[in-house]
Amino acid sequence: MSITRIFRVRIDSVFRQEFENRFSSDALYKIHEAAGFISASIHKPSKWSPDEYAMISQWENEASLKSYFGEQWNEAVITPSAEEFIVACWLHHFESWDQPAKG
Repeated sequence: MSITRIFRVRIDSVFRQEFENRFSSDALYKIHEAAGFISASIHKPSKWSPDEYAMISQWENEASLKSYFGEQWNEAVITPSAEEFIVACWLHHFESWDQPAKG
């Protein structure tokens, strides 16, 4: 059963350009090399959430999250280079919901 990790962050819009430059490079740094990593995508603000960004990643299981993020895998990881821009952040984990095959 895979796990989806959703990291959301709200920033002060004054720092938008600088945050985007750092977030895009820091967020995916080395994650592709992690054991149990499946995929990741980064998302920019929309008109519905003008100052929020998200990173959504898929992992094989809880063990792979612990291996990459450590024992506090269920807490948000903020890189020191992005800390100064963040107003608030949230972290969510969801297990895949395997549906029985139809037919």
